[in-house]
Amino acid sequence: MTLSQRDRDTLQRLEEELWREETRFDIGRMEELLAPDFVEFGRSGRVYRREDTLAVPRGPIDAVLPLPGFRVRSLSPEIAQVTYDSAVTYGGVVQHARRSSVWSRAAAGWVLRFHQGTPTDSSGQARESAARATERG
Repeated sequence: MTLSQRDRDTLQRLEEELWREETRFDIGRMEELLAPDFVEFGRSGRVYRREDTLAVPRGPIDAVLPLPGFRVRSLSPEIAQVTYDSAVTYGGVVQHARRSSVWSRAAAGWVLRFHQGTPTDSSGQARESAARATERG
């Protein structure tokens, strides 16, 4: 179960659209991207449904792009999980999170079904890499 490079590139582009103000607050575009049963477990721990996400008021987004540590893995021929680390500035404070999204292929293209953000500190990525190296060695 491997995804083509084209699928991987598309998924990265779509995920990054969610971090760009011009697409994140384009309701028509978001209605195309979010599956009807979309749910998110936010970095704050809050649960967001599709209608909650569509109702978020427009605001600046200051996220690091391209998304650091972006990876794609195939869960089935029509379902993919993407993971990455985010660094987003809110009110002058950079907030870091480990992110995971589940996308499924629909007739019109990929749609986002699930997203989760887990808070980390800026050294979270380095700590995880060190832990993986320890487990292997």
